[in-house]
Amino acid sequence: MRIAYFTHSLASCWNHGNAHFLRGVLRELMASGHDVAAYEPEGAWSLENLLRDHGAAGLDAYRAAYPELASDRYAAIDAVVERVADSDLVLVHEWSDPALVAALGRARRRGARYTLLFHDTHHRAVSAPEEMSRFDLSGYDGVLAFGETLAAVYRAQGWGRRAFVWHEAADTRLFHPPAEELPDLTRAPPSPFAGEGGPRRGSGRDVVPQGGSDGAGYGSAFTSGEVPAEAALPSPPLLRRVPSPAEEGGSAPAGLIWIGNWGDDERSAELETYLFRPAAEVGLPLDIYGVRYPASALATLKRYGARYHGWAANAAAPGLFARHLATVHVPRRFYVERLPGIPTIRVFEALACGIPLVCAPWDDAEGLFRPGGDYLVARTGAEMEGHLRALRADPGLRRALAASGLATIRARHTCAHRAEELLTIAASLRAPATLEATA
Repeated sequence: MRIAYFTHSLASCWNHGNAHFLRGVLRELMASGHDVAAYEPEGAWSLENLLRDHGAAGLDAYRAAYPELASDRYAAIDAVVERVADSDLVLVHEWSDPALVAALGRARRRGARYTLLFHDTHHRAVSAPEEMSRFDLSGYDGVLAFGETLAAVYRAQGWGRRAFVWHEAADTRLFHPPAEELPDLTRAPPSPFAGEGGPRRGSGRDVVPQGGSDGAGYGSAFTSGEVPAEAALPSPPLLRRVPSPAEEGGSAPAGLIWIGNWGDDERSAELETYLFRPAAEVGLPLDIYGVRYPASALATLKRYGARYHGWAANAAAPGLFARHLATVHVPRRFYVERLPGIPTIRVFEALACGIPLVCAPWDDAEGLFRPGGDYLVARTGAEMEGHLRALRADPGLRRALAASGLATIRARHTCAHRAEELLTIAASLRAPATLEATA
């Protein structure tokens, strides 16, 4: 199949969290034998900022990790629309010029043979609907939304069964634990959920072991790093091996790491409540990576003793995770209040790399994971402090969380899974009844 994907940037991950998933899915499609082409506009904001801050060397990590990937840059919209005319499947990301979105839709209405899909991985449909109204999707065959609550927004706009849920996922060819720390996936020991009736999915309730500040109380759910039954799966091929800190002459993993951009004050208070203050109270060193931190944010980090390192290439994240004890997920407010159930890429990244994860309040409304098994959930800042103390004190807890989260990723949430889902969606839209219904 000839597949074309229009993205803001394939090469740059500067303030561009979708780069991880996009690169992983395109690579999986190529590995399956499909002819894949990626297109990005000249002067893409993300790439321009990356080059301004880091020069051409800022692209080195991407090129080393994804040697098979490349993108064609375009300036003229009509010309690039013509270039994809012989494609079988065309996907357009929501961070695209509305003029490009409209031009591809017009071409489809006029008889272009490809299936045309709009890919939405942001909260603007609810946070800035006036911006999304600029996109003319009248010629599109369907919408790919990265969560059920977002797909519901499109269904309410008349898309019906043509609004599909297509979650992000981890590129496990690159995002995986250090090789010598991988759990034994050839056996299926008893699940840490044994005796609890199994994890509760989609109930809106998290299965959270209740531990005190010293970690007491976690042992009933986690015992010496047991691996859940889903772990009995073949591991994916690894193109790159992440060295352990010991291999590189470093010390054992220590402290917390948080990778994320500051953005537009969409979670400033939550970061202070669930990350900066708990880390300082517990006495865990905190390393911060990301961009767009204003002076006020940097002052906050300094006040809590956090170390700010600036931008880090997404491809470098597995190595950074390997040097730390745990990480924390603090979702943006819109994914808590308006679009629950959407974890964003950071959860997939952490679990795939086998680093223990603690989440600020977030409802896994779709049952993607096993809260309390794959990661811990802190409903208050005090609970976050308790979880962090427990993780520092209990290696068995850390091993159990890492193994459980990794098993869930490998069973359900890899880019290979999403590539298969995409092909299934495209095939369903090519069915005669569907084409007739959308004509």
